[in-house]
Amino acid sequence: MSLKNPVMTASGTFGYGVEFADFLDLSQLGGIIVKGTTLHAREGNDYPRMAETASGMLNCVGLQNKGVEYFCSQIYPQIKDIDTNMIVNVSGSSPEDYAACAARIDTLERIPAIELNISCPNVRQGGMAFGVTTSGAASVVKAVREVYHKTLIVKLSPNVTNIADIARACEAEGADSVSLINTLMGMAVDIERRQPLLSIATGGLSGPAVKPVALRMVWQVSKAVKIPVVGLGGICTAEDAISFLMVGATAIEVGTANFLDPAVTIKIRDGINDWLDRHGCRSVQEIIGVIS
Repeated sequence: MSLKNPVMTASGTFGYGVEFADFLDLSQLGGIIVKGTTLHAREGNDYPRMAETASGMLNCVGLQNKGVEYFCSQIYPQIKDIDTNMIVNVSGSSPEDYAACAARIDTLERIPAIELNISCPNVRQGGMAFGVTTSGAASVVKAVREVYHKTLIVKLSPNVTNIADIARACEAEGADSVSLINTLMGMAVDIERRQPLLSIATGGLSGPAVKPVALRMVWQVSKAVKIPVVGLGGICTAEDAISFLMVGATAIEVGTANFLDPAVTIKIRDGINDWLDRHGCRSVQEIIGVIS
């Protein structure tokens, strides 16, 4: 899969893309990763499920969506003619769920790739996320690879001891690319009410606060695998994006920053181009992985 430019949107922060059409020309993006889709409809967690933090935000939305059949019949017709790479984020509670959802999306001609969210809880192992063990990650990628025939991106969890091992396990089972990082687990407390700010106590931390962790992990993984690496985590500016490219990412995703400025992705794309021009670079390829 080729991109017009290295700037994509992160799942869960950009809806299905059409919600942002009034703010920017969607065809100018390298890709749009739509909100998480599961085999069956999910209601998500109770409110409150978002909370601001210093330099970031917590969320525990819980993959609210109407299921893959609704996506195929109602959403796909709205997005199939957007002139960029429309990528579906796929989630599940078992390898079979992931595979069944991916197989259905495989039939959609204008969807060139999926991104597997392996930070989902494995119901067979007491809620442990698939992405925190090499065996768990491998089981999902293997099941999906058997039925999905287009570009397969795997989104890695940062809540692990060695993310390079997880990336290698995904590569070994046929992943075409890995994206990282997903959110870091965090918590916030309302000291006046003496209770957590989020309905389920914990949630995923995103935003500028996580960028140093994300950069370190992208740097580690880019040296550990041969497949392309997509970097995300706290990217708000062109300078942020360029730093991810320099440590080995071949593309980037913008997430939380979309809530602050719905046109930030185009500003980042233009900022990258300006930087390349000022430094005499003919292509972004000249800076990818220059920090070894």
